[in-house]
Amino acid sequence: MSIDELLDVMDETLEDALNVPFSGGKRMVDVEKVRELIDDIRLNMPQEIQQAKAVVKDRTQIIDKAKREADMIIKRAEERARTMVAEEAIMKTAQQKATEMITSAQNQSREMRATVTNYCENMLRQTEEQLSSSLSDVQNVRATLRQSGKRGAKRTAPQPKNTNP
Repeated sequence: MSIDELLDVMDETLEDALNVPFSGGKRMVDVEKVRELIDDIRLNMPQEIQQAKAVVKDRTQIIDKAKREADMIIKRAEERARTMVAEEAIMKTAQQKATEMITSAQNQSREMRATVTNYCENMLRQTEEQLSSSLSDVQNVRATLRQSGKRGAKRTAPQPKNTNP
């Protein structure tokens, strides 16, 4: 029998006990029967206590396991957060470097365009000056040739003969 059943039997024994007259509600019980019930309770009690201790131990183990799992979850979450923060920092740094590289490339491109434009402008100006100088030289040579040709033509041109004496 379990402790609860033994206590119920003990309670029934007390209820069934006879009242002692003029004792103020005291009752007579079978002492041997009550002692047997108490002994049975004592024999069963360690089993009940062991079960209670096992329940407490299980409860403690469950709580400890839950705490460990919670700690691991928190640790993983913190690690994940650190990783995300590190990744974000890396990403920001990369974006900043990319922006700097683009800006630098754009500046270099502008400088190169300006340099190329100036170079081309100078080369074309020099070419134009050379062509202009060459044109002047050609025009001078032609003019000289024309002048020489007219003088030579006058020298070599037959002069009209005077048939009249």
